[in-house]
Amino acid sequence: MQIISVINQKGGVGKTTTVINLAAGLSQQEKRILVIDLDPQGNATTGLGLSNMENSSETIYGVLNGTKSISEVIKKTIFERLDIITSNVDLSGLELETANDSKRAFILKEQLASYLKDSGTNYDYILIDCPPSLSLLTVMALVSSDSLLVPLQAEFFALEGLTQLMKTIERIKINLNPGLKIRGILLTMYDKRNKLSSQVEKEARDYFNEKVYLTVIPRNVRLSEAPSHGMPVLIYDKSCPGSKSYFNFTDEFMGQESTTRVNS
Repeated sequence: MQIISVINQKGGVGKTTTVINLAAGLSQQEKRILVIDLDPQGNATTGLGLSNMENSSETIYGVLNGTKSISEVIKKTIFERLDIITSNVDLSGLELETANDSKRAFILKEQLASYLKDSGTNYDYILIDCPPSLSLLTVMALVSSDSLLVPLQAEFFALEGLTQLMKTIERIKINLNPGLKIRGILLTMYDKRNKLSSQVEKEARDYFNEKVYLTVIPRNVRLSEAPSHGMPVLIYDKSCPGSKSYFNFTDEFMGQESTTRVNS
């Protein structure tokens, strides 16, 4: 069982889209998935068909403020083998509320460890949708994770923002989570008609080499529409270019498992 955070401190790069579609793709490959929505906007929550307006204690906020255990707040989605811990706007107050707790960066990690130890759960992956900032919530996710998946939009300034993220990751590795690694970088919002997209792709591949997935996610209207219907694009429109790309990405993501086993 692996805990993977989907992270980029920039907003609008396709983090939540990647979380819900990777989760859907993996569940269709018979994997059991738990999504943790760690963004106060609650977009992964609504994107998987649940409400982000419910009682705060029934969300990840209730776990992090100590009033609930993880097992009490896991919810089923309408999709087989795909569960979620929802989020809402009250989560944005957590940083102030825990200001005097010197161990606050470890709250999520400890809650997850306790849940996994006691529940005998058989999730294959826990995917954490991080907020678009390098805040306490993101640090909690980084401390809790085995690896990171970084969506990178094929646009100007994208690589500049990534440099800042890499520095944060290195600090977390040194001080809080030595085993943390980058599983891969996924190029999103790719427009093959736009010279800038191919330029960003070349720079990313030159710098990060095999860490950049071969699959790229195109700009696609259906990708934008699907969340408003409370479902991943893989289910909303299986045949659109966005779906095809996320199906390919799921296969590539799964292929990393066999490569890792061979190498180890």
